[in-house]
Amino acid sequence: MTKDEVLAIFRECGAMLEGHFILSSGLRSPVFLQKAQVFQYPHQTEKLCKALAAKIHAEGFGGATKIVSPAIGGIIPGYETARHMNLPALYTERVEGKFELRRGFEISAHDKVIVVEDIVSTGLSIRECVEALRGIGANVIAAACLIDRSAGEADVGVPLVKLIDFKVPAYPADQLPRTRRAPSRKTRQPRHSGVK
Repeated sequence: MTKDEVLAIFRECGAMLEGHFILSSGLRSPVFLQKAQVFQYPHQTEKLCKALAAKIHAEGFGGATKIVSPAIGGIIPGYETARHMNLPALYTERVEGKFELRRGFEISAHDKVIVVEDIVSTGLSIRECVEALRGIGANVIAAACLIDRSAGEADVGVPLVKLIDFKVPAYPADQLPRTRRAPSRKTRQPRHSGVK
């Protein structure tokens, strides 16, 4: 699946938003990918995750035995990718700020785990998920995502398989380019914001 094909799905689903957005990292960005708008359509989600599963195999990680995703954003793409790889799909949840494997999910030292996320910006969620899994003795061999917003700059702590790179500028609040600053209240122009 090409970059244009992936982005076309996001546009078709109304998931490519433009404006002034505050990301979960605190950075500001003129583009926000609202992946939940894509995940509400099973046929579109299937296309993306089937292609991601094929890429995971192509990059040499087809020997995985379990897929684990950080909740909540990674659950749907993790499940769908696992379905195409014929593997169990597990997920971690935050408990007092830290990821944990719960709900009776188990991973043995013999398992080869791939962490699947939806979109990578800073890589923090994957890093924290990998750390939590390693903390219980899991062998995390790679991570995978649909879109890498960092275009390879994010360090997730393991090799990262991505369906596409889509570099989107992101800025600290005090370093916004003049053309990206939110309108002041005096102008009474609408301000678009979103929180990931």
